[in-house]
Amino acid sequence: MSVVVEQPGRATSLALPDVKGTFLQAVSALADAPLTDIAERLREALLPYVGSTALVIFTEDCTGRPQKKAGEEEIISRVSIGELERLRASLPSDNPWQGDAEIAGAPRAVLAVKFSLSNALLVITDPHPAEGTAQDSPVALVEYLWQIAARRIQEKVADAPPSYLIESRAASAERLRVTAELVDLHSTTLETLLAALRSPSLDHASARSTVTDLAARALVALRTVSDRTTDLVEEPVAMAFERLQEDLRPLTRFSGVNVQFIEPPLNGRALPGEVAHAARAVVRGLVLAMIEQPEVRRIRAQWDCDGENLLINVRDDGQGALSTDATNIERLERRVQVLAGSMQIDVMPGWGADVAVTLPLNAPASPPGDATGWNLAAREMEVLQHMAAGKRNRSIASALNISENTVKFHVRNLFKKLDVRSRTEAIALAHSHGVR
Repeated sequence: MSVVVEQPGRATSLALPDVKGTFLQAVSALADAPLTDIAERLREALLPYVGSTALVIFTEDCTGRPQKKAGEEEIISRVSIGELERLRASLPSDNPWQGDAEIAGAPRAVLAVKFSLSNALLVITDPHPAEGTAQDSPVALVEYLWQIAARRIQEKVADAPPSYLIESRAASAERLRVTAELVDLHSTTLETLLAALRSPSLDHASARSTVTDLAARALVALRTVSDRTTDLVEEPVAMAFERLQEDLRPLTRFSGVNVQFIEPPLNGRALPGEVAHAARAVVRGLVLAMIEQPEVRRIRAQWDCDGENLLINVRDDGQGALSTDATNIERLERRVQVLAGSMQIDVMPGWGADVAVTLPLNAPASPPGDATGWNLAAREMEVLQHMAAGKRNRSIASALNISENTVKFHVRNLFKKLDVRSRTEAIALAHSHGVR
């Protein structure tokens, strides 16, 4: 028995194993696999013919869970998106590739195959023909089964129920939050090191000693940030603010800018972990952006609580040169929007900038089921969410990495599907259905 494996530009004839019943059962199970089990099903289908330590699928079709993994825990728990992206970029073509690559922090023998229709990647670590198999070269078999799995992923994502889309967006937001926390800490550390090295008040030996000490402490902080960001236990507001001061103290010491901290009331409501992390990240980001402006001598950061929200205010005494369209400011705005918060920026020429941020302390409600009756495509829902957050077309285009004309096209489709005639009506309808 043989089949023809078709890909754009080429076709390969594949002889199937003699044990047709077992093989076809594995193919049937793979073709019917849910997204959560697709990697395990593919590995099970391959094990009689290809041995391995782990199998990893990297697909950007699933934005919330781009990795799907099965095999040894030591490998699947440590493999990173960065490693997979580098491997995919290095592949010379869509043909199966075997060689050594860094996976899970160590060089390993791998078999890698791309799927050209979606740019998905399959990685099998330490591949070898299974004992007793009649397949002299199992690579063609891997390619055949991988195409079935990759097409299954495409179909499942296209027909995904609302619950999957909501979960995917939540996972994406959580990954963005953790990544942003790391970026903020890296930025603060590098700015602090540069400030210390440039400080005229430190001689060479003192600067070297100071930078060494700062780098050592930063490394400790970076190693623990993952644990900190996943800790959702409530944090006293005074303790959260104290940690913010600790994060910024080295920078304020060497930058020459006087950063004043106005502490929140001690009896303020405790902050959920994700709110505390976001609040610190937002203030750190704003302080870094303000320090980069010319003629800034003083920055004032204040926290307060009204029982329902954490109220943040950051202002400077510069000449009002803060750019509200800057990438770092838009990233902070998205960070606030993830928590259903708001950010108001007032730039006053000659007087400086004043930024007010409101972060709700209660978890935002998930969009209810009746919103799914609009039959919106995934991109249309993303555009609607940005509209509901008050973003203009230009900002939406930047956030989604698409053109402004494409945004206008999606907005016109939204008006038709929502049966509204204006942007205001669309936003009001979205809010009434819990879309933020």
